[in-house]
Amino acid sequence: MQELSVRHLLGIKDITPQDIQLIFETADNFKDVLNRPIKKVPSLRDITIANVFFENSTRTRLSFELAEKRLSADVINFSSSSSSVKKGETLLDTVNNILAMKVDMIVMRHSSPGAPHFLSKHIPANIVNAGDGTHEHPTQALLDSFSIRERLGEVAGKKVVIIGDILHSRVALSNIFALQKQGAEVMVCGPITLLPKYIKELGVKVETNVRKALEWCDVANVLRIQLERQQMKYFPSLREYTLYYGIDKKMLDSLNKEIVLMHPGPINRGVELSSDAADSHHSIILSQVENGVAVRMAVLYLLAQKG
Repeated sequence: MQELSVRHLLGIKDITPQDIQLIFETADNFKDVLNRPIKKVPSLRDITIANVFFENSTRTRLSFELAEKRLSADVINFSSSSSSVKKGETLLDTVNNILAMKVDMIVMRHSSPGAPHFLSKHIPANIVNAGDGTHEHPTQALLDSFSIRERLGEVAGKKVVIIGDILHSRVALSNIFALQKQGAEVMVCGPITLLPKYIKELGVKVETNVRKALEWCDVANVLRIQLERQQMKYFPSLREYTLYYGIDKKMLDSLNKEIVLMHPGPINRGVELSSDAADSHHSIILSQVENGVAVRMAVLYLLAQKG
């Protein structure tokens, strides 16, 4: 049986194109399982997984929890808002206490970039990074690529533009790495204030005109404006952002080709996407949600084989 080249999923940067392929082939099988009347398999029956979330998350946490339960794993949920972290306990102490309960795998979201990497050097459990600060969010990038592959047949050779708040987005960075490893061309588009200074060094095209970006691409992955991460104003107002960077169905229909529209969620409807665009035939946003469970099942299953 093929194996992943890594013991942890810390970031797309650390995995190979072969790893991505293996995750997708495994996810194909699990997607079949999710469409059966009985949606469970006993693959991880003896494995205990802790979801350790130091940052708020609904979508990612529910998706992981569902993936774990579909694989018959035992699941522990930990949220820092109701924990001893509030009393000053360190990250390592928190996790070691969880490990003392004989946990095999940890799915972790943390506001500090590099937190999962730090843990992977200090504890024996497998770690899945469910988002670390503005650094990476590997399973989101994997499910995004999986969804492109499902809709367009393959990722290689496709032109993908990531639009919006690139500066504060871990989804953007993971997506750039994942798409490039699969042979796609990548462009980023947004106000110059929301594009990181180093972005060209990553080998991506840069565009500030959203119309030109849409005319160039096969796939547009539109990001949420992350107001909660912005300590200062990067653009005059949301209304002005929508005026220059908002996408609606009229704009999509006026292109001389069909493009695929994606969004990692949650959508600020009426800001980066209008409701008629988000709900249009261009959109694969709900497929992304469904594929997220299958891809996360694949990641957990393959990491469990590495022990």
